[in-house]
Parts: sequence; structure tokens; C-alpha cells
Amino acid sequence: MEKKQSLCPVSKKCGGCQFVDMPYKEQLKKKQQQAEQLLKEFGKVEKIIGMEEPAHYRNKVHAVFDFQKGKGIVSGIYQEKSHRVVPIESCLLENEKADEIIRSVRELAKSFKYKAYDEDSGYGLLRHVLVRVGHATGEIMVVLVLGSPILPSKNHFVKELCKLYPEITTILINVNSKRTSMVLGEKEQVIFGKGYIEDGLCGRRFRISAKSFYQVNSVQTEVLYQKAISYAALTGKETVVDAYCGIGTIALAAAGQAKKVIGVELNKDAVRDAVTNAKINRIKNADFYLNDAGRFLTQMAEAGESVDVVFLDPPRSGSTEEFLDALLRISPKRVVYISCEPETLARDLRYLTGKSSYRVQEIAPVDMFPFTENIEAVCFLSRK
Repeated sequence: MEKKQSLCPVSKKCGGCQFVDMPYKEQLKKKQQQAEQLLKEFGKVEKIIGMEEPAHYRNKVHAVFDFQKGKGIVSGIYQEKSHRVVPIESCLLENEKADEIIRSVRELAKSFKYKAYDEDSGYGLLRHVLVRVGHATGEIMVVLVLGSPILPSKNHFVKELCKLYPEITTILINVNSKRTSMVLGEKEQVIFGKGYIEDGLCGRRFRISAKSFYQVNSVQTEVLYQKAISYAALTGKETVVDAYCGIGTIALAAAGQAKKVIGVELNKDAVRDAVTNAKINRIKNADFYLNDAGRFLTQMAEAGESVDVVFLDPPRSGSTEEFLDALLRISPKRVVYISCEPETLARDLRYLTGKSSYRVQEIAPVDMFPFTENIEAVCFLSRK
């Protein structure tokens, strides 16, 4: 019997899409089961919210450059659990225009005789390329990550790339000369356009910098945030804290229905974007602070301040005990926890419900990452 061809020619090497050849309905069924298995001890898990069009949803696309014998410069991603580069032409998850731009950057690099960076020797120029696409605005950012700060024939390169893609609105050089697995370095230089893109989400407009976190699936982010804000049941009288707030997406989406929103975030670029985003949207009742979320809540609790609702959207590793203890001290009426890792969500929910009168009221999984095994969920807790 002939083996069925995979939808993706490099899926075995890349390891990014665990469900690449599974029908979408099956994927959702599997994720529903996983979410229930991990979270049913806390209450009923609602039906997972899937996508109508699950392909090419990633608005942020990253490729690494490498030199390979017989091929010259290639672009692609690291093979799972390694630093070997798997050349990729297009990807089922990634925005198609972004993939096209990455291919063109690679071909232009050949004609400009740019060398790919070699991780072992530290020689070479081109390390990575990052493309961000505004889902609602169509604005496009290209970030060229270089091993050293000078891009030869820079203006000519920009002109050629923009001739191919007039929709590119900004191009940046990011310098990363360290031997590290981190993609972006500290130094940044805008070589075309305004240095950021804007996008529309939940009726608001957001400025997004190269280093700021912004959800990669814009369609499902709207679904997720609307669910989270509906759980918060805001009446216009509440003080709301958005912990791990990024560029202020949840805080600003909720601001119209709250008395005051406070965002806290450790990434300084994101906080700068959040402050700007409040101005762009003419929102006067939102303040943003550069701080560790746990430390910030502890300080609020010590100052005797009261909070009605806390949104938290921590990284994959989940929240910290310091933050959760501070949350219990400040004791908001409602907590809305957005999680991209059900295992750490379950751990944190056990901690919260075991130490207090908080109980989980509702859990809704949202499929933010079709074709992968990742599950996003939003969970609503309130005091008994």
C-alpha cells in the first residue's frame, strides 16, 4: 500500500506541526480531550472554539539563514532539538506574503553577495529575518538580524526589496553579535519607514515594535479576548489589572468597560508601545508600568489598594508563586487567567483554589495554534 504524501515535505525534520496531516475536526477533538483530561478536576470544560480557515494564521514569521554546500544560502528553521537548519520554502502555518518576502530576501542576499552567519565560527553577516504582518492593516515589518552592524549597499538593498513588495512599510536592522540562541539582539536601527507597524484588534489600533509580544494568530486573539472580557463582567465601575500586559492589548480592549485599567509588564519596548497605544486610541483611564507582575501586585497589596478584576496572561511556564500569593493578598472579585499551556494552568489553579476561597467558574479552550498540539485556554475564577 502506497504511503500517503504529507501536506508538508519537511514535517518530519521540523517537528513544528504535530497534527499536520490530521483533518481539522480531528485536531479539535483531540485538543478537547487533552484540555478535559488536564482541567476537568476544576469544572466543566466548554467546547473548544476552532477556526473557519485554519491555515496560514501566523502573522509573525521567523527564518534562520545558513550556508549549505551545493545550495549556497538557505533559509528555514532549526530542526527540532538541534541547531541544524532545515531549508523551508513555504509553511502551512505562516502568512503566505511573509514567506514570499523571506524567499526574496534570501535571493537578494545571494545577488548582493551577503554571507550567512556561521554559528560555530562567528563569521558571516545574515543571521535571521523576521517578518510581521498587520492582519487588519496589511502593514509589513521586515527585521534583518545581522552578526555585525553594517549592511553593505544598504540603500540599494532596501530599494530592491521595496520594489518587489511595495506593501512593506518598515525595515529594520537588528544587531546580534553574541553566540546565543536568542534571535534578536539589543541594538536596532531603522533603515526604512517608521520602525514599527500598526494593527487593528478588538476595535482598537495597536503599535507593534520588533521586540514586543503580540499574539501570532490575530483572528483567534479577538475570539480569546472577547471571551476573557465577557468573563470579567465589567460594569464601568471596576479597577482592573492586566498582568503580563505586553503592548496593552487586553487592557485597552477592556478599558471602555472599566473605571480604570492598570497594565504591568517587564519588557520595556512593550511598555513603551502600550503607553503609545493608549494615546493612539485616546484612552485616558489606562496606566502602564514597567515591573515584574508579582512584585507589582505585592506592592499594591502592601499599599492597601483594592482591585476588582485581574487578567493574567503569563508565559508558557505559567505564573509564579510570588504573583499568585500577591493575587490572593489583593483578593480581586474575579480573576481571568489566559494560558497557552494547560499543564502550568492546572498547576496554578491547584495552587489558587487550594489556598483560598477562589473557585473556577468556567474554562474555555480556544484553538490559537492549528496543526500543532498547543492549546490556549481562558479560565474564569471568582471568590465563593
